[in-house]
Amino acid sequence: MGFFDKIFSGLKKTRSNLEELEEIFQEFKPDNEDFYDDLEELLVLSDVGAETAEKVVFALKKMTWERRFRKGDEAREGLIEILSKLLDAGETQLKLGTKPSVILMVGVNGVGKTTTIGKLSHQLMEQGKKVLLCAGDTFRAAAAEQLNIWADRSGADIVKHEEGSDPGAVVYDGICAAKARGADVIIIDTAGRLHNKQNLMNELNKIRRIIERELPEADVETLMVLDATTGQNGLIQAKQFLETSGLTGIVLTKLDGTAKGGIVFAIASELKLPVKYVGVGEGMDDLIPFDSKNFVEALFK
Repeated sequence: MGFFDKIFSGLKKTRSNLEELEEIFQEFKPDNEDFYDDLEELLVLSDVGAETAEKVVFALKKMTWERRFRKGDEAREGLIEILSKLLDAGETQLKLGTKPSVILMVGVNGVGKTTTIGKLSHQLMEQGKKVLLCAGDTFRAAAAEQLNIWADRSGADIVKHEEGSDPGAVVYDGICAAKARGADVIIIDTAGRLHNKQNLMNELNKIRRIIERELPEADVETLMVLDATTGQNGLIQAKQFLETSGLTGIVLTKLDGTAKGGIVFAIASELKLPVKYVGVGEGMDDLIPFDSKNFVEALFK
């Protein structure tokens, strides 16, 4: 199954939520305020978010008058164009030009962070890169063991310490091991929960300082893993991490399990962050590099 087909299949629930769009556009008239109200409500129901939905509808009104739309099909194509542009929030491809490069994975517990690391590791290994996993989540019981299973599956190296160890020490040892073994990419798992939010953020800042000290020239991607099924709650989490963690992108998991895939537009609009990968299933190959054109086409096809 190709990338587009996987996205198309993964968006099945969200697409069913947007089927009313076809009916709404049949009622389109340039000055019909009910049409715009109905459209905005449907976008909110798809988890585009109230603020973003309002922006999108305002942009469509403006485009309608500028381009003199008279038919629903014209307005529909205008909406697709607006949503596609909305997703252009930055570079969606990972920047991994140095040896080693670093991918720092952050996010709360339960979003699929460890699984995402395993799938990403598998993809990078398939590209011929030597990957080292670093088990920096020493707080959650069995986190290192789970990461070890994914290392075995993907063929990556792994550095881990005992549960309760200092995450900073694990990261330091991981960087030293990566240099010694000639690794191309270090993927660092981090805790999704500590005793309180401040402790968690302090720990992440400490890890970042170690990376900057030991690998000052390295390309560093800081990716936050978000569970698409949590919708706007996930957006709130991302805003908290964005303030302290220097995020470079989002990985959106479990997209196939929600009718609210519109959260992608809220992320791009409100966080100004690119979505770099989406998860649309449990398989090793079900983590897909994000493509805004394919995403919007799959949503409205």
